[in-house]
Amino acid sequence: MPRPEVLERIQSAEEEADEIVALAEDDRDERIAEARERAEEIRTDAEAEARDLKERRLEEARDEIDAECERVLREGEQEREALAERAERRVDEVAEYVVELFQEDVHAQT
Repeated sequence: MPRPEVLERIQSAEEEADEIVALAEDDRDERIAEARERAEEIRTDAEAEARDLKERRLEEARDEIDAECERVLREGEQEREALAERAERRVDEVAEYVVELFQEDVHAQT
C-alpha cells in the first residue's frame, strides 16, 4: 500500500476516533446532566415526603395530647365532684364538732 494511502487511512482513523471521543464526551455530559436532574427530583420528592410525614406525626401527637388532656380534665372533674359530695356529707358532722368545741370553750371559761 502506498504511503499517501496509509497516511490518509491513519488520518481518517484519527478523525473517526476524534468523532467517537467527542460523541462519547457529549453522551457522558448528557448522562451527567440527566443524573443531576434525577437526583434533584429525588431530593425534592424526599423533602416533600419528609414534610408530609412530619405534619402527620405532629397532627397525631396533637390528637394524642388533646385526648390525654380531655381524659385528665374528666378525671379531675370526677375527683372534684367526689370531694364535693364527701364534703357535703360531712357538713353536719363538722358543724356538730364545731358546736362541741364552742361549748367546751364556753364551759372552760366559766
